Amino acid sequence: MSGNDEKSNLADVAYGLLKRDLTEGIFKPGDKLLMSALRERYEIGAGPMREALSRLVADRLVTAESQKGFRVAPMSLAELKDIYFARAQLEALITELAVQNGDENWEAGIVASAHTLSKVTEVHNADEMLGLWDSRHKAFHRAIASGCGSAKLMELRMTMLDQAERYRQLWLRQTVFSAEALETKRREHQELLEILLSRDSVQARHIMFEHMMNPIPIITEILASRGLIG
Repeated sequence: MSGNDEKSNLADVAYGLLKRDLTEGIFKPGDKLLMSALRERYEIGAGPMREALSRLVADRLVTAESQKGFRVAPMSLAELKDIYFARAQLEALITELAVQNGDENWEAGIVASAHTLSKVTEVHNADEMLGLWDSRHKAFHRAIASGCGSAKLMELRMTMLDQAERYRQLWLRQTVFSAEALETKRREHQELLEILLSRDSVQARHIMFEHMMNPIPIITEILASRGLIG
């Protein structure tokens, strides 16, 4: 492996690790990201780490200050609402197209992924939540979207999911640790599944939009209670 390839691979590793910690709230909005501390935490050199930080600036998770290094990007109600509105509109459109275009294999896929998700009736810690419930939750929504027939829309969908993830993580940790919350989400997903299988694309679009917008009030309260916004 050439030196450039090795550096690129290390930058990819650094990017993945730091992005995970940013979205999971290990670093707080406004925190200064000191190169010495990052190198020690991730055991990765300054070059690859700087490349990873530059990529995270493009992702809007990090800000670069001229001659002053990097900071964790701020969070705001305006950004929360803008990201969630844009994401909800996109997901609703993709869902409408999926209902119109999806075949029997698509139907089988969403039924199977909904069933797998419904089997999670309790979670005990953050690792379980992220490794089990949310991975299955994302798989269910990905199975729905997969029927839309547009690779470009699927790419945009992933971009919007990435931008929302830091806010989503606040919502997840607040709402998915009780059996009651899991049951509420199970009922929501069952209602969504039934509408999808009924092939009512207009209603499917409407309910998906509402489903995507539901977390905003909860996230708003969390941001305020933790002093993450002014």
